[in-house]
Amino acid sequence: MRRFRRVAVVAMVAALTATGLAACGGDGDDSGDANVLKLWHYESANSAMGIAWDRAIEIFKEEHQGVEVRFERKAFEQIQQNAGMIINSSEGPDIMEYNKGNATSGLLSSQGLLTDLTEEATKRGWDKALSPSLQTTARYDNGVMGSGNWYGVPNYGEYVMVYYNKELFAEHGVTVPTTMAEFTAAMDTFVAKGVTPLGMSGAEYPAGQLFYQLALSRADRAFVDNYQLYANPVDFKADPVRYGAETFAEWVGKGYVAKDSASLKAEDMGTAFISGKAPMIVSGSWWYGRFKSEITFDWDSFLFPGNTMHAGSSGNLWVVPETSKAKNLAYDFIDITLRPEIQALIGNNGGVPVSGDPATISDEKDRRLIENFNTISSQDGLAFYPDWPVPGYYDVLVSGFQSLINQSKTPDQVLDAIAKPYQDGVAEIKRD
Repeated sequence: MRRFRRVAVVAMVAALTATGLAACGGDGDDSGDANVLKLWHYESANSAMGIAWDRAIEIFKEEHQGVEVRFERKAFEQIQQNAGMIINSSEGPDIMEYNKGNATSGLLSSQGLLTDLTEEATKRGWDKALSPSLQTTARYDNGVMGSGNWYGVPNYGEYVMVYYNKELFAEHGVTVPTTMAEFTAAMDTFVAKGVTPLGMSGAEYPAGQLFYQLALSRADRAFVDNYQLYANPVDFKADPVRYGAETFAEWVGKGYVAKDSASLKAEDMGTAFISGKAPMIVSGSWWYGRFKSEITFDWDSFLFPGNTMHAGSSGNLWVVPETSKAKNLAYDFIDITLRPEIQALIGNNGGVPVSGDPATISDEKDRRLIENFNTISSQDGLAFYPDWPVPGYYDVLVSGFQSLINQSKTPDQVLDAIAKPYQDGVAEIKRD
C-alpha cells in the first residue's frame, strides 16, 4: 500500500500454501465468455484513480459495444490477503489492481498466477510510455522486480517531496530552497526563531524516508540497483548510507527535528502540518489529496533540494490473472488508462499520472505536483523505498531511526543495527 512499505513474503507464501494454489488453476485462454470483463480495484470512488478509472470504464463500454463490464470495488486488505486464492478461482476477475513489489506481484508471478504481458507491452507501446524506473515494478525475474518479463502495468506514480507552509515561510523570511546548502540555511532561520522546521514521525515510516532522502543526495542509479536489486553488496559504513545516518543525527542535534517526535506516528506528523504547526514535512504524494481538502492556509511542495534520486515508484499495477477468460479485453482496458484523457483526469484530481501532460492540468499546485514527478521520471530518478529490499525491514528501520531521534544510539550503532538484517535478508533471497 502507499503509506506503509511492509514486505511480508513469508506471510504471503504461507497464505498461498494454505490455500493450495500451486495445485489448482485454469488454462487461462480466452475461451470463456468474451462478452464480459470482470474488473476489480480498491480505489475509493472520489479518489483521483477512482474518478479516472470510472471514466475509463465508460470509454471501454463505448468502444466495446455488447461487452458487459462487471466492476467490483474491493477492500485493499481483501485483495492483499487473498489474492492468490481469488485469481485462481473461476469467480475471480479478468483484470485487477494489485500491489507492486517482490512480496506481492512478484510472488504471484513466480507462482505462475499472473499473465506474462511482455508481448503486449511491446506491441501496445507500454514499454515506451513508462520510464525505466517506472518499469521496475512492472517486471519480475523469478519474483524479483527490476528485470525479466512484464507482469503488471502501472498508470499512476508516487514520490516523496517536501511539503511547506507558505505563510510560515513568508512570516520568517524564508524562500524555497533549491540546494542542500539553501535547505539547511532555511532550517537554521526557523531554529533561530524558536521554530522546529521539520515535522517528523519516528514511530512509523517518515524517519526512514528522511534518512533515505539524505542518503540519496549522495547516490546514483548504481547504488539504488545495489541496495534494492542486489546487483552488488552494500557497505553500510560507507557513503551514501553513512552520510544519510550521520546527517540525520546532525539534523536532530541542530534542532531541525524535534527529539520528542521519536514516539509520534505518521498521522501525528500529518495533522501537525495540517494545523499549521510545522513549516515543512518530508513525505509522499499520498498525502496530497488530503492536504488539498483539509488545509486552510497557503501551502505547496518542492522536490528534496539538490537530489536527482528520490524515494518513489510506480503506483499499484493492473495485473491479468493467468485464469482470465477475457485477456484481450483486459489489455484494451489497460491501454485506455494510459490515454491522455485518463492521465489528465488523474492529474486534475490530485493524483500523479505516469505520463501526464502538465499543460492539461488546470490547478497550478496540481500542475507542479506532476511537473516534479515528470522531472524525476525523465531522469530515471525513482529510487523506491528504504524498507523494500528484504522482508521485515520496515520495523528494523523504524527502530533504528527512533534511536537517532531520541539519541539513544550513535549513527555507527544504528548502521550496525540496520546492516545485518539487510545482509541476512538478501542472502536468504539469493538462496531461494
